[in-house]
Amino acid sequence: MSDKNVPTERSSVIESYGVEPIPPEARTSTPWDFWRIATGSVLTTATVLLGTLPIALGLSLTAAATAIVVGVSVGSLLLAPLASIGQRSHTNNAVSSGAHFGVTGRVVGSVLSLLIAITFFTLSVWVCGDAAVSAIGLFTPEFASDFTAAIAYGLAALVTFAICIVGYRWLLAANKFLAPAMLVLMALGFVALGGRIDVDYPGTGEYALGGFWTTWSAAVLIVMANPVSYGPFLGDWSRYVPQHVPARHLRIAVVVAQISSLIPFLFGAATAALVPDAAAYIAGLVDISPAWYVAPLIVVLIGGSLGGSVSSLYGTGLDFSSVIPRLNRMQATIAIGAVSIVLVFLGRFVFNLIDTINAFTALILVLSAPWMSILLVGYLTHRGHYLVEDLQVFNRGQEGGAYWFSRGYNIRSMVAWISGAAVGLLTANTALIAGPLKDIAGGIDVSFFLSFLLSGAVYWIALVLFPEPAYVFPDAGPRLAPCRRDAVTPPPIVIVDAELAHRRQPSAREQREEAQQHQHPAQTRPAGPSAPSLD
Repeated sequence: MSDKNVPTERSSVIESYGVEPIPPEARTSTPWDFWRIATGSVLTTATVLLGTLPIALGLSLTAAATAIVVGVSVGSLLLAPLASIGQRSHTNNAVSSGAHFGVTGRVVGSVLSLLIAITFFTLSVWVCGDAAVSAIGLFTPEFASDFTAAIAYGLAALVTFAICIVGYRWLLAANKFLAPAMLVLMALGFVALGGRIDVDYPGTGEYALGGFWTTWSAAVLIVMANPVSYGPFLGDWSRYVPQHVPARHLRIAVVVAQISSLIPFLFGAATAALVPDAAAYIAGLVDISPAWYVAPLIVVLIGGSLGGSVSSLYGTGLDFSSVIPRLNRMQATIAIGAVSIVLVFLGRFVFNLIDTINAFTALILVLSAPWMSILLVGYLTHRGHYLVEDLQVFNRGQEGGAYWFSRGYNIRSMVAWISGAAVGLLTANTALIAGPLKDIAGGIDVSFFLSFLLSGAVYWIALVLFPEPAYVFPDAGPRLAPCRRDAVTPPPIVIVDAELAHRRQPSAREQREEAQQHQHPAQTRPAGPSAPSLD
């Protein structure tokens, strides 16, 4: 069959690709497309609401602004290198992490993406619904009820489902509109409320964590949770970018996109200083806005919420279809969305959702830090080399391949991740999660950085003491680590679930193309001295 007769993703209404490698003819996105999605995903109401939290913690506007700038800057620099992984592996970052965690151990990344997606999806839908109810209450107060809020939540979820189910192309199209609209409408917000913003706002005088520096550092980590939360999802978008595009273009796009998040962050902080109660931010913001800005504000709140919920749900629906391979991307998206909307209703009508979100952001940081660190060390030592088909073993009901390690788990990275996560939990010092070692730095929360540094160091030491087999590295060999040259042939890939393997097996044409691009270069290397093995 001629390639001209092969349907491309552009010709399909609903995206058919799950986590299997994106075929060459569908890798048509540009760094500009990648940047648009990355930017649209941060110009959301969820980012605005996160920007209000430093004020809610009791900080002055100046202190809140510095915490926001530091959090965004550090988070974006740690996030940027992960942008090129999906471009190399042609799949999402959670599946790609199998190169370092093992094809089964990469479920760590999948669980992490699920936690992140549920957090930001529920936050976005909650804000969207409350914004709609606030708008209705301005004109017909008798209809501003819990019943109306429930309907608004349901409608917001349905719109999100529709965009996510159709897939990547609609996600790209939605962000062509949402990102510029959010920028314009927030600019109008600064015009509408700028005369009332007090840059010398001193804060409440009561710091949530007892002292200034402990509270300020907690605010930095809350802000950092936003850029860090995109770690598992960057590959969802970069997998559509051709491999010949320089990786630095994607990394720059990530940094620029995250810098643009300063606008909604600072908008949230500045306006939170104006509302009577930062914990009731949405209703308070609608109340203090001039009449001419109420309609644009509602558009900002609703449109921005949809942008955030779409990005979160699309990514985790895609990845969850690989955790439970018998679900396709659309079925997994609906399943996760259904669970998330239940949590929206529970958070709105049963629990305190703001407290829940704070707790979830703390968990996201503690669990993401070691995962990101291991991926960065792995990318560096493996020279960005990924064996595309070997990453798909778990998803296709198979065993074996280059990343099988020990029954599908890489003990080196699993020990490193568990060590980092444990240290993070022990040293965390947030309003809702406080570990027994929280005072290790005078009460300043250093859990993220300790977890990040420890897990990366443990993984690298494990790579040195127990080298990985030569076949997982490119022809040039590993960087800054040895390899086992006595292991030149990966374990054969065998089928353990025939039905699933048949459903997920790549076409003959895809196999030929991937074999040409990603052969096992180490198979021709001569054997050398043996080294300790964990595999």
